[in-house]
Amino acid sequence: MDPRPVCLTIAGVDPSGGAGVLADIKTFAAHDCFGTGAIASLTFQNTTGVFGSVSQSAETVYQQIKAVAEDMEIAAVKTGMLPTREVIEAVAASISEFRLRNVVVDPVVRSTSGFDLIDDAALDALVEKMFPLAVVVTPNLAEAERIIGGRITSIADLNFAGAKMLDRGANAVLIKGGHSIERQPAKAVDRLYLREETKEFEAEFIAGEPVHGTGCALSSAIAANLAHGKGLFDAIADAKRFVTDSIRTAEKVGHGNRPVNV
Repeated sequence: MDPRPVCLTIAGVDPSGGAGVLADIKTFAAHDCFGTGAIASLTFQNTTGVFGSVSQSAETVYQQIKAVAEDMEIAAVKTGMLPTREVIEAVAASISEFRLRNVVVDPVVRSTSGFDLIDDAALDALVEKMFPLAVVVTPNLAEAERIIGGRITSIADLNFAGAKMLDRGANAVLIKGGHSIERQPAKAVDRLYLREETKEFEAEFIAGEPVHGTGCALSSAIAANLAHGKGLFDAIADAKRFVTDSIRTAEKVGHGNRPVNV
């Protein structure tokens, strides 16, 4: 029997398991991949909120990646919270040094409540260093606004944001959460921007209490699907179905938002 594809997540740790490295590893396992992880930040959070974090050094992150890459054939990489310019530069250099492929960049730069998670220097490094290495970048609306430095309140704004990120080096941009602009609660719509076309991915919009960790699950599911050899469109479509089911079955395990059920 052939071994499962190996996927690597480079992200922060949510100790409550709803997001970050722990959620990514569970998502990899759900897609029949062998999950590995390099921790870029230790966060203090649970289902009710984020209370702080401690960033890892660039050398610490590099050595984690190196240890895995020199031992295993990595089929796909997902990056999440990369807290500093130095860490971002180390991750980008590692991807090039070890010729890592099928990179999915989830630009965790701003919380949905509007709190900036990295400073402007780190944001510039993320765009400059990581966007060109990624098969796809997967910002939500709040993250897209931070990246382009402006509000997104219409489909025209959404299209402008996608085009601007492509102009800044991204190969493909999947902007999540367009349904909140269209005010069509029956559908959850994500838009994929490529240089030659735009494609929409729709799923049922599931109303109810907020769910935590959907962005992490989507990006890591895309990476897992790419690891299995799927094309980008199929990888995104399958990942969106996975996340929709994970939202539908999310459990109330704490006092705050329900963690996505991966």
